[in-house]
Amino acid sequence: MSPVIGILALQGGVREHERSLDKLGVTHRQVRRPNQLLGLDGIILPGGESTTISRLLELGGVLEPLRAALAKGLPAYGTCAGMILLANQVRDTRADAHQLNALDITVRRNAFGRQIDSFEADLDFVGIDAPVPAVFIRAPWVEQVGEGVEVLAVVQEGPAAGAVVAVRAGNVLASSFHPEVTGDTRLHELFMEIVRAS
Repeated sequence: MSPVIGILALQGGVREHERSLDKLGVTHRQVRRPNQLLGLDGIILPGGESTTISRLLELGGVLEPLRAALAKGLPAYGTCAGMILLANQVRDTRADAHQLNALDITVRRNAFGRQIDSFEADLDFVGIDAPVPAVFIRAPWVEQVGEGVEVLAVVQEGPAAGAVVAVRAGNVLASSFHPEVTGDTRLHELFMEIVRAS
């Protein structure tokens, strides 16, 4: 039976992730309420505005059930704002922002600058043969990784050379960038491998 993947659909790039999963023939559904977490084999937290998504998680009653599901091992993939939400420490965020504490990392919001500073790069990615096209839009980067967190990709050139932009710890995968907007499904395929192995 095909795994069922939830896509957190409170704000942000939901449709792009749906298209990526459709390309792979993966069953998925949007998640806006706590009961929609039931029966999921994995969840994607899309890009968007992390403090807005954080607030909507709380208002919709999804925050604690999602945090509990992740603590019990629900596989998750976060892109951009999704990475911020999965982290346990965030710099340059609002004092009332919530974290899901699924990754032992410290991230900095908007680390690469404003919308005007958005850029694209080809990244070497651990476990993927050819470079991965990466689109960075007001993206975070990872400033510290805890024990058990594997660094999968770093920016290779330019002023941000060396910045950590993709990590994995167990069932949880996160990237600063947006693979869902490039048409390249290899990170979604990697996530599905994680889901099937869990």
